[in-house]
Amino acid sequence: MSTCLPVLYSFRRCPYAMRARLALYSAKVSHEHREVNLKNKPLEMLTISPKGTVPVMILENGDLLEESLDIMKWAFKVSSLSTEDILLIRENDTTFKQALDRYKYPGRYLEKIGINYQEECEYFLRKLENQLAPFLNGNMLTLVDLAIFPFIRQFSMVNPDWFETQPYPHIQVWLNFFITNQLFKDVMQKFLFWTPENKPELVLF
Repeated sequence: MSTCLPVLYSFRRCPYAMRARLALYSAKVSHEHREVNLKNKPLEMLTISPKGTVPVMILENGDLLEESLDIMKWAFKVSSLSTEDILLIRENDTTFKQALDRYKYPGRYLEKIGINYQEECEYFLRKLENQLAPFLNGNMLTLVDLAIFPFIRQFSMVNPDWFETQPYPHIQVWLNFFITNQLFKDVMQKFLFWTPENKPELVLF
């Protein structure tokens, strides 16, 4: 079964899919949600996007968006971001994400001897702490906050008791804003894994 709405292939806990959903919900973009079982990815998704990662979005005209930031920019109807935002998101998606994976899942990835990956993550956290006022671009919540929040949330959840004692008051307030916000609760609602036989799961605004 299909609809005339844009179709989002997603996975609830994936931070890249999460930030795409945050943008779609913030911009009130109605769409069909297809929750992907990452251990049994649907052939329909792999056919249109052989890379096999989420999020993937099919627009009404058939165009395909295969990167979370492209989905976010499309949802907010922006063609480009500021240089500062691009650099901050790029640092989040590269050096911070690499350190986060090794901090969260020790032994799963190739690690450098003598590197403390918690400390490696904190280089980026200190940059955010100094920039937040109360959001990353001042008083207004923007795409860059939505793009980075899911990854900082992941970091905070690895060792929450330790994290709560650290000197990141602005990050703590920023995280709490998101986590207690109805937007985040809506974005994190649970869907059954999608199959072609399912009735479409519609997110309507």
